[in-house]
Amino acid sequence: MKVKDLTGLITQKTGYPVNQSMIADILGVTRQTISNRIKTDSELTVAELIKIEDKFKIDLLGNNGSDSIQMFYYQDVFASCGDGNIIFSEDKIPISISKLFISNFSSNKQYSLINASGNSMSPFINTGDKLIIEHKSGNEQINDDRIYVFCYKNEFFVKRLSKNIDELIVKSDNSDYRTRVIRDEDLNDVNVIGEVVGIIRSV
Repeated sequence: MKVKDLTGLITQKTGYPVNQSMIADILGVTRQTISNRIKTDSELTVAELIKIEDKFKIDLLGNNGSDSIQMFYYQDVFASCGDGNIIFSEDKIPISISKLFISNFSSNKQYSLINASGNSMSPFINTGDKLIIEHKSGNEQINDDRIYVFCYKNEFFVKRLSKNIDELIVKSDNSDYRTRVIRDEDLNDVNVIGEVVGIIRSV
């Protein structure tokens, strides 16, 4: 869940107007820190959400079941935010996730949870983050400059993608990583799994 969505959500759930200064006090940071995190589209950690739940006596993590959905968590699947990770196991467990973590949630979509590894998408995605993936159906087009999980030559990646007629542009948020272009017959080796529509940050 993003910091920028928090004040409106708390106000909606409690009927009590909440501002950035109140959030800063609860989390033990300055108002400027909260303002900076909003500007950088920062995600709240689970620990921060628990503090806010305790303060306002509301459910943000979906623990009461009313705002949560079931999806599979692929514990051993790591989408690389770097140079690629080979997947050795696809064991999965059912898990309940709050809909509040999912951008533009739709009951008609299929979701799953995987792990992120590497720093090429930092600071938006960090190593250890859990990524909520909205699965892509066969006829869906790529929306330019959104973040996708995809398989290329048997390795999994998480990157920003843009599609031209005969090439796929693969971009990282971390400027230390160069932009790559997949074109021609290599496009046959690309399988887009889905779009990253939520991030759960545990620390």
